[in-house]
Amino acid sequence: MNRTRPSSSVYLLVILLFAECALLAGAAIFLLIELLVDRPASYASAVALLVITALAAVWLGVIAVNAWRQRPWIRGAAVVWQVLQIAVAIGSFQGPEPRPDIGWALLAPAVLVLVLLFSPGVIRSTTRPPRED
Repeated sequence: MNRTRPSSSVYLLVILLFAECALLAGAAIFLLIELLVDRPASYASAVALLVITALAAVWLGVIAVNAWRQRPWIRGAAVVWQVLQIAVAIGSFQGPEPRPDIGWALLAPAVLVLVLLFSPGVIRSTTRPPRED
């Protein structure tokens, strides 16, 4: 376990991950309210989307907590999430009803988190020390 003091880039990474988690949890709450208030075209699809969104929010919370704890595995998990977020952002710029505002809101933090994940401070904080055999 890494016991060093986190760098400022780790603090910023954790803040961004928790912000993404909070927004995703808000989206899950919104989907739940919509499911209870409005009649969806497909209940199965609405419930599946709600469950996937809630699970993603929990997983992103786990990543954020363990980023604070400077666990090495968070880099890979966070990269996967950011790539998925970038894919959704790109989709928001296209299609029959494009929403560039949502696209930029998803793309900007994802790119910033990716830059932070590969910054020297985060790599140093989340790298395991060499084992002594």
